[in-house]
Amino acid sequence: MKKPKLVVMAAGLGSRYGGLKQMEPITEENEIILDFACYDAVKAGFEDIIFIIKPEMEDVFKERVLTPMSGYVNTSYVFQEINQLPDGYEVPNGRVKPWGTCHAVLAARELLDGSFAVINSDDYYGSDAFINVFNFLITNNEENTFCMAGYHVENTLSDQGIVTRGICTIEGGYLTEIKETRGVGRGEDGVITGEYGIKIPEGTVVSMNFWGFTGKIMDEIISGFPSFLDEAFVKNPMNAEYLLPVEIGKLIEEDKCRVQVLEADDQWYGVTYQKDKRVVMEAFRQLKAEGKYPQKLWI
Repeated sequence: MKKPKLVVMAAGLGSRYGGLKQMEPITEENEIILDFACYDAVKAGFEDIIFIIKPEMEDVFKERVLTPMSGYVNTSYVFQEINQLPDGYEVPNGRVKPWGTCHAVLAARELLDGSFAVINSDDYYGSDAFINVFNFLITNNEENTFCMAGYHVENTLSDQGIVTRGICTIEGGYLTEIKETRGVGRGEDGVITGEYGIKIPEGTVVSMNFWGFTGKIMDEIISGFPSFLDEAFVKNPMNAEYLLPVEIGKLIEEDKCRVQVLEADDQWYGVTYQKDKRVVMEAFRQLKAEGKYPQKLWI
């Protein structure tokens, strides 16, 4: 049986952060969040990592990410470009951004020949999530059954402002609904709310875009892309995005897949805002001090 591969979505700019946050060092050893994700993935058993990047990132990405981890894991990369569209479709005049996370996964389809996991490049997920997703992928025998690492909402907030989270409804350990919710944050009264003031109880599971898929997901994404574009060209040609949580929610609703939720107790870390960096740097300094990571990840 082929081992699952890891797909890392690293083509986003991070507009709220104000720069190419994927490359921001967060340790004195000049490591970035992605180094920790890849380190955890390798320890969990992943042997192949595919990075999805933008062409203009190629040189710095090879130097900053690929070279340090050479010898530890097999790496490759592909470009996510705006003009990667089905036959008969053209990029609308004025559109500058790619088409979202489903589009990103499609960019890697030629390098995928079995089960795979997908993560964001700028999120710290914790080691347990990689172990759980890897173990699911190597034991799952149902092509229409996927998995998702789920996090408790209180462990995924930023002290610097609101965030967007996929709020999950779960029954019997399986995802029944996922709702992308903007404006998630903790108020001065300590209560977590989302857009329109909706209260979100602590312990609510949210998605952080850490998925485990069989090859079946690629067929579904490919077949759904034209319908997405037809609607996008009419309603929002400049900014519409083909998003994994939205499409997976549709597949669940249409009874085309099941998604097992693997709940994680780990604290999430990320750099949504510039001021998050100081908090994240201290968190990783402490993780190293506790012995959870070596002083330098890639020797």
